[in-house]
Amino acid sequence: MDIDFDGKVVAVSGAGHGFGREIARTFAGLGAEVFATDLTPDGLTETASTGRMVTQALDLRDRSAATAWVRQIEVAAKRPIDILVNNAGGVAGQAPVPVEDVSDTDWDVIFDINVHAAFNLSRAAVPGMKRAGGGRIVNISSGAGLQASLTGIQAYCSAKHAVVGLTRQLAHELGPFNITVNSVAPGFIRTNAATEKQWESYGPEGQEALVERIALRRLGFARDIANAVVFFASDLAGFVNGQILQVDGGR
Repeated sequence: MDIDFDGKVVAVSGAGHGFGREIARTFAGLGAEVFATDLTPDGLTETASTGRMVTQALDLRDRSAATAWVRQIEVAAKRPIDILVNNAGGVAGQAPVPVEDVSDTDWDVIFDINVHAAFNLSRAAVPGMKRAGGGRIVNISSGAGLQASLTGIQAYCSAKHAVVGLTRQLAHELGPFNITVNSVAPGFIRTNAATEKQWESYGPEGQEALVERIALRRLGFARDIANAVVFFASDLAGFVNGQILQVDGGR
């Protein structure tokens, strides 16, 4: 079966680097009409350099602006979003500290960009999907949503667990409307400045030990995550709903 997304409207958050960039480029290469957002315009410009897509810099902590972005997509495309990829997230530049030293601000910002953004964009996109008779939502969670996080950051681990919970709950709520909700849970993959810093912090021995815990004995690539997202969005996954797909090389 050939996989293509001709005529499909795809919205990708956090598309200025890493997984989001690869996901947006992959869908564009498969014929989709891609709308991409991230916090800063420079990364989006680079993302869009290899294919046609519409980009908009946006702080997803601004819920009204995030909702407005969805409405703008629907107007520009003249139809609802077919596929929403909630990829925005991360550790917001934080490093691990003892739980008693975690500030309210540091805790809140990680939930804002990982959980609240996914909820808000989903809430905004679902009415259009219902009118259209179906849709796909794919949330990027993490191996940290299923166990303790390698980052050691309490809010990040907690937020990714919340993304998994949101995925499962929305799958049950939206299934009757032919809207599937699934999640890709990446293992450790070097994709941006944050993951490079984390990788370097392990040192040679720690890096070797991390790879040895992976059955394939290597790290993955952003393309591996994009491929999993494409699967969930394709007709191949028409009867797949509420699932968490770990893409981590086998642990």
